[in-house]
Amino acid sequence: MNIFRDFTARVTSAVEVILAARDSAPVDLSRIVVEPPRDAAHGDLATNAAMVLAKPLGLKPRDLAEAIAGRLRDDEDVASVDVAGPGFINLTLAAPYRAHALKALIQAGGTYGRSRLGAGLKVNVEYVSANPTGPMHVGHCRGAVVGDALANLLDWGGYNVTKEYYINDAGGQVDVLARSAFLRYREALGETISIPEGLYPGDYLKPVGAALADVHGRRLLEMADAEWLPIVRDAAISAMMLMIRDDLALLNVHHDVFFSERTLSGENGGKIGATIADMEQKGFVYRGTLPPPKGQLPDDWEDREQLLFRATDVGDDIDRPLMKSDGSYTYFAGDVAYFKDKFDRGFRQMIYVLGADHGGYVKRLQAVGRAISGGTASVDVLLCQLVKLFRAGEPVRMSKRSGDFVTLRDVVEEVGRDAVRFMMLYRKSDAPLDFDFQKVTEQSKDNPVFYVQYGHARAASILRNAAQELPTLDLSASALAGADLSLLDDAGEIGLQRRLAEFPRIIESAAEAHEPHRIAFYLYDLAAEFHQQWNRGKDLPQLRFINLEQPQLTAARLALVHATKLVLSSGLLVLGVDAPEEMR
Repeated sequence: MNIFRDFTARVTSAVEVILAARDSAPVDLSRIVVEPPRDAAHGDLATNAAMVLAKPLGLKPRDLAEAIAGRLRDDEDVASVDVAGPGFINLTLAAPYRAHALKALIQAGGTYGRSRLGAGLKVNVEYVSANPTGPMHVGHCRGAVVGDALANLLDWGGYNVTKEYYINDAGGQVDVLARSAFLRYREALGETISIPEGLYPGDYLKPVGAALADVHGRRLLEMADAEWLPIVRDAAISAMMLMIRDDLALLNVHHDVFFSERTLSGENGGKIGATIADMEQKGFVYRGTLPPPKGQLPDDWEDREQLLFRATDVGDDIDRPLMKSDGSYTYFAGDVAYFKDKFDRGFRQMIYVLGADHGGYVKRLQAVGRAISGGTASVDVLLCQLVKLFRAGEPVRMSKRSGDFVTLRDVVEEVGRDAVRFMMLYRKSDAPLDFDFQKVTEQSKDNPVFYVQYGHARAASILRNAAQELPTLDLSASALAGADLSLLDDAGEIGLQRRLAEFPRIIESAAEAHEPHRIAFYLYDLAAEFHQQWNRGKDLPQLRFINLEQPQLTAARLALVHATKLVLSSGLLVLGVDAPEEMR
């Protein structure tokens, strides 16, 4: 049950009655919003209906607000309606309706908050997509968590979601990987090696070299570069992707599709050539020259005629090259073909989760989307800012295993998957994030992941204690849903019900905005209200969740505890974080 959708419909209906009585021309009612008031003292719900409709109707906002409020006062589920300021309308719900909403939550169980908003639209979320040249580092960690949580969130929002990883296995960096692995192969055969600048120095390639030595013996040493390079390259990429999958699994990240960049190439240009030919027919490809880049010219810049994508016709700042001077396709040409492949697979919303250094990709990817789909597909690019690692305020040193960076595995193994995932989502993705190993393992209110998980564990503990102290009380969901929930009239209990009722709205708004951090913020606020109510019971025994002398009130309060536990569990599930039954 989504009380905000319910009352949006009721407010809209009240407006339609007023318009019919006035014989007014049709107006856009989709701008009507029902949301929580900024100040809880103002009631349960607030609507902007009068503010957004007054001008097109030629009315004063306050007058229209009074007319709408008059209609809503006749609703038996509304206890009171107030008009505030220039025309905002605040509503307080009747106790039976509030109880009905809580009962519906309990009956919905683990499906509470799931929405049909997306109507099954096929969405592709591409995230991580790191070059397969080594273990995942902490720079990949944030994008992995944001992309994975966003995909979960969209699934809850009713979209048909595919989690995808684009394997960059066709560029020059994989040849560098192969040459680095070949050195480790020679090392495994007993040679003393030194790793020149430009190759990958990390110890993670030693097992690759050892495996090559086991399979091929000394045979690769007898081959020319052109012969051993593809053998070593394939083996190294396979080993790196296995390592990457294992690293991501530590973080509870699992993709549905691993798409190889190499599959875009082939005879006559493969999919890249076919895509460019298709775009040329549509008028988006031409031969021409580009103006020189602003500032100092790079040494490799060429003033020459080349194959270009007419990106400026579809929103980009400049047209983009599709072919290099040696006749090979640019990396961007692969991006174009890859988008076409996604579009041909039926996706109509493409989301890319990229590092902050990819800001220049936003407009070009959106331009590609418009050109290929004719405007029928949407493209959103989320940029993840850097993560800085600290331990008790001091910067963390690099990892010996990786060579020159801190690995994702290092972080997860030290503080745990849940702490990493939650904290990576406790800031907007485009805001810098300081991650302190000491702070994220503290057991205090200042550690959000602990505070939220402890809320779930505390709810579970209360229910376990109730089962022991009241063995005859039925604590099943159906029984709790049937409790007299109208007894929950304490201000803290009403506030907790309000917060629980927000969950479906938070899911939908976060899914529409592609902002999974909203779920983390919401869970912290919910946990805070729950802990606060528990603490009030310590000081005021009459407010305790378990009261042996009042079994009916206890059943109602345990229903509230059960509902809180449900929503905390569901929210943590969206974030990919465990909901523990107990914490030590």
